[in-house]
Amino acid sequence: MSAPNKGYDPVQVTALHPAEVARAQTEALQAIAATADLADLKEVRLAHDGDRSPLALANREIGALPPQAKAEAGKRVVEARGAIRAALAAREADLTAQRDARVLVEEAVDVSLPYDRSPAGARHPLTTISERICDVFVALGYAVADGPEVEAEWFNFDALNFLPDHPARTTQDTFWVESAESGVVLRTHTSPVQARTMLTQEPPIYVICPGRTYRTDELDATHTPVFNQVEGLVVDEGITMAHLKGTLDHFATAMFGTGIVTRLRPHYFPFTEPSAEVDLRCFVCRGDSVDNPDRPCRTCGSQGWIEWGGCGMVHPHVLIACGIDPERYTGFAFGMGIERTLMFSGGVQDMRDMIEGDVRFTRAFGMEV
Repeated sequence: MSAPNKGYDPVQVTALHPAEVARAQTEALQAIAATADLADLKEVRLAHDGDRSPLALANREIGALPPQAKAEAGKRVVEARGAIRAALAAREADLTAQRDARVLVEEAVDVSLPYDRSPAGARHPLTTISERICDVFVALGYAVADGPEVEAEWFNFDALNFLPDHPARTTQDTFWVESAESGVVLRTHTSPVQARTMLTQEPPIYVICPGRTYRTDELDATHTPVFNQVEGLVVDEGITMAHLKGTLDHFATAMFGTGIVTRLRPHYFPFTEPSAEVDLRCFVCRGDSVDNPDRPCRTCGSQGWIEWGGCGMVHPHVLIACGIDPERYTGFAFGMGIERTLMFSGGVQDMRDMIEGDVRFTRAFGMEV
């Protein structure tokens, strides 16, 4: 028997021909050079160096060659694939550098710009001034009292000496929760808190009562159907109008600065007797505009005084309704609108600005705590 003919190659694999391998390498290098970004390069890598690329498929055909042909064909394919991978690595480095340079330009940060691009918030000035008022009276030894906004008619009217036919009980002035017969209202003042306090505490009583109240007023520059009010109540032995006047003067000075005093004008309230309106000495002209045409004051209308709120001595009927002996104890009460106080102290011209939620209005008062 004769020996094997090692020079005879019965297998002809087209993909492994030198020309075919060279063509696949050239196409791959041209595609790599033409890539515009890393996404394109990824697609080219899959097409020319992936598992289904021409050279990867050709490499699988090497096993069909006789032993003496495998080495040459394998070397040819490995060299071509090595050249492609080297080109891919070089192009990736180049495209990565281009991307990084572009990002530095497109996403550049100007470190000279203000760092606090997001403006700080601010507490609502009504909240701030309410707390300031409470601080003034807590420093005097008062307690802060609170009560429900949906209130029983008895606390809102009857306990405060409002007669059954008083006009404040009508739907023209009061929000009734269901009907006038329901006996439940949205409180029209914070005075029910005073009644609740007198029913649950023994004199002496010194409380300040801030809170939200409701009345059927039209919304305009000086009125709103939902507003905030602060009321003070003192019940003790020997309390007089002089104590009330001194308290109001101290309150006015704390809110509007030194030199601001108050005056009392006779008035009528069902729950106080005697009753008075509280006027402030004008904090703009300090009274200098009165009878002085050369120095008119728009704030007080050159009257020298500004109406602030109401006050008086607690009516004996109210003390009796709340279980307090009017022969032994007397007391005073006062009430002011917090929005009105803010308008005076902050120079606010339109009450609607306080409720529209515009942060530009709120931010002007800062973050006072």
